[in-house]
Amino acid sequence: MPICGDTRHENYIMETKFTPIAPDAELPHRKIIRSWLIPISQQNTFRAFLLLFVDYTLLLALLAGTIFLSAWWLKLICALVAGFVIGRLFIIGHDACHQSLTPHRKLNKWIGRLAFLPAVSPYSLWDVGHNVVHHGFTNLKGMDFVWCPKTKEEYDALSPMRRFMERVYRGPLGAGIYYIIEIWWNRMMFPTKGYMGTQRKVFFWDGLLVSIFGLAWLGGVLYAAHATGQSALLLVLCAWFIPLLFWFYMIGFVVYIQHTHTRVVWHDNRAVWAKAQPFVSTTVHMMFRFKFGALMHHIMEHTAHHVDMSIPLYKLKKAQKTLEEMLPSRIVIQMFSWSWYFRTIKACKLYNYQERYWTDFDGNKSPDVV
Repeated sequence: MPICGDTRHENYIMETKFTPIAPDAELPHRKIIRSWLIPISQQNTFRAFLLLFVDYTLLLALLAGTIFLSAWWLKLICALVAGFVIGRLFIIGHDACHQSLTPHRKLNKWIGRLAFLPAVSPYSLWDVGHNVVHHGFTNLKGMDFVWCPKTKEEYDALSPMRRFMERVYRGPLGAGIYYIIEIWWNRMMFPTKGYMGTQRKVFFWDGLLVSIFGLAWLGGVLYAAHATGQSALLLVLCAWFIPLLFWFYMIGFVVYIQHTHTRVVWHDNRAVWAKAQPFVSTTVHMMFRFKFGALMHHIMEHTAHHVDMSIPLYKLKKAQKTLEEMLPSRIVIQMFSWSWYFRTIKACKLYNYQERYWTDFDGNKSPDVV
């Protein structure tokens, strides 16, 4: 952060705001890069509440549709869109957990817990795993566990069952399965010390809170089925199971494409990792047609989020644009297509940390995917 009264520092900021950094020049310190974004990072409490209100209203309306609409296909559409809205609410909670949603710390904590409820996700566990570990050590092997690739030697040393699971996780339908097992179940729902080195009372209470919510939601659906004379199985699928399953696949997919790319670098040496300024080189700005990224509250403008977590979701688009103007050719930018996604899945199986390239399961170097 700039020091008040330091004229030389302020002049440097004013100069660099209009002078992009050459691709072959040394990358500025993170404090300098963050200083470009200071005018963008102001938070707005009213806007935060409005976003929360709109998304909760949408979710409740869609869940009502799964119950009261008669056609099964209309129920299914409502169920799928409800899962997407759970993802939107989670992004709001994600911002609150970063203390970037509003200027008020305690308010952010309660908004975060409220927004996380439909995703059945404990706030405090996400805080540790995401804010402390993932953001603190992005793409550093041994610290950041999210989609961390194994080496060929590590893969070969796994049991047959574990190798099978690795192939499932890194396969076309693996994103949701990976998130449910490796992130949500192992590290968020009453995790053991093997997955969470420290145990805190708040972890238990947050886990209990979302468990009660999830079961109460299921109970409400069963009651609605009885009260309306509908199939309990159909309503449980449409008003509970499918929205949650869609949400789990949505976040698994989002986190995968935000940090998996043949141009994204992983490290196993902390000194080299730190020197590489990983907050710029380890994330992908995933672009979508038809302004689809805006429907996800701009969370795919991910480089800006990693550079400065205090930027609220409603300012990320402008922050990302500023970074890409100031750091040409430094940021991984990818226009999303299903062709790119499946080619990336095929290419990014294992990783060679010495040479810094992705390989297939046989250890063969993968081609760049664009």
